[in-house]
Amino acid sequence: MDNIVINVNTLKSGYDQALKEIKNTIFNLNNKADVLVFENGKDIDLNLLKDCDLMISLGGDGTLLGTVRAIFGSDIPVLGINIGNLGFLTAGEINENFEILSNIFKGNYNIEERICLECSVNDSLIKYYALNDVVISKNLFSGIVKYSIEVDDKLYTHFYGDGVVISTPTGSTAYSLSAGGPIVLPDLDTLLITPICPHTIGLRTLMTKGESKIRINTDNVSDVVYLTIDGQISFEVNYLDKIILRKANSNCKLVKLMDQDYFKILRKKITFRSKEGDINED
Repeated sequence: MDNIVINVNTLKSGYDQALKEIKNTIFNLNNKADVLVFENGKDIDLNLLKDCDLMISLGGDGTLLGTVRAIFGSDIPVLGINIGNLGFLTAGEINENFEILSNIFKGNYNIEERICLECSVNDSLIKYYALNDVVISKNLFSGIVKYSIEVDDKLYTHFYGDGVVISTPTGSTAYSLSAGGPIVLPDLDTLLITPICPHTIGLRTLMTKGESKIRINTDNVSDVVYLTIDGQISFEVNYLDKIILRKANSNCKLVKLMDQDYFKILRKKITFRSKEGDINED
């Protein structure tokens, strides 16, 4: 690990101290390491990262999602170190940084391949990529909207509701879960279609094959509807727009420690998060 890049979220409290700790740890492990720092994903240029061995996302889950999009299409592995609130996607907390990086420098880690979503409007050449999800939803003050969904050019359903979440298995623990969708193991090759507050009792999440093409359009002549990528990029779409979603050609590469237990993290940060007290893992 000679060439390391850090993308730090400067909006997080204590980011400067966390960045200092990370850099000190890196130089203690390899005093010849070349470390390049970007702030908030700005000015990240893949041409500058040709020799990058590791990208460290220093922040929370949102920082990691933005980092993945910024380097999408590269083979650069991403290590998340949490200084945020949840950090479900990260490898660990900032106070564990020495242990995490020591193991990585020794080669005691795995690279998890996570599928991403590709989204386009009207099959435009402009593509948007998401590790978690793409959401089509109404404006706060709009009435209910009619959504039409096709899977592999065949009609799946029409429904009235607040919106729809298209998510990857990684994103199954995010908005899709809040909307009533299932938790899906992150290494599965599938896409999830989860309606948001549908006015149809029997409509639930549909899981499709990973290679499926999903097309969504809305009947929103008078209402405002937004397309949102990973909760971070949002713009308005109209009733003439056809939103096309499919699995992206490139995967995201997340760095995880060999002894990292997905189910333990799931229990701690998702399924028991709302309960008071600590979980006894013994």
